[in-house]
Amino acid sequence: MTKNVGGLDKWARIVVGALLVILAVTGTVGVWGYLGIIPLLTGSLNYCPAYSVFGIKTCAIKPE
Repeated sequence: MTKNVGGLDKWARIVVGALLVILAVTGTVGVWGYLGIIPLLTGSLNYCPAYSVFGIKTCAIKPE
């Protein structure tokens, strides 16, 4: 798995995902809030399958 998520994108995914899960647990939003697990995981793992399909990469490119 090659990293393709980084920087602000990573932290935005983690924060939004955690917020959605917390809102779902507290009953503020419906069960759809548990979909926040997806951005939480993709941000934590630095990998997004959708980015791979579309060739998007938001992480820094290491010089060779």
